[in-house]
Amino acid sequence: MVSVLTMTQQAPRLDTPLQQMRWIGWAQRKAAEEWVRERELTQEQSFVLGYLQRTPGAIQRDIADITRTSAASVSSLLQGLERRGLVERRADAENARTKRVFATDEGIALIAGFEDAMLALDDVLLAPLDADERATLQALLQKVTAELPEPTR
Repeated sequence: MVSVLTMTQQAPRLDTPLQQMRWIGWAQRKAAEEWVRERELTQEQSFVLGYLQRTPGAIQRDIADITRTSAASVSSLLQGLERRGLVERRADAENARTKRVFATDEGIALIAGFEDAMLALDDVLLAPLDADERATLQALLQKVTAELPEPTR
């Protein structure tokens, strides 16, 4: 995360609040990418492992839908994770042609700590603000986001 902080200190001139918010988003994305890369995963692989942790036994079609990719892409992604012992596919009890996908204990352990790492980054990014300023920022952002449509998958 240190490299992200160094990069944020060299931020270009940001003239609007939304430009500043994009810069913060960039710093978050870079830190997340670095965290994932340290575990020799792609963003897609880490996302699928997280999804399988929350939704054990998902079918490949569900994974394709949530990742907005093709069944062939999901199959290839799962093969790579399977080779590393991070996921396993099991035949469905009611339909042997359907495969259910599960993250293994090793797969779950590999992505453990991501949420904590991102919360720690929040603290680093918001370090210049005191508690009152953080509360004000939160209230202002809630006001802005309350007017936005719900995000879709």
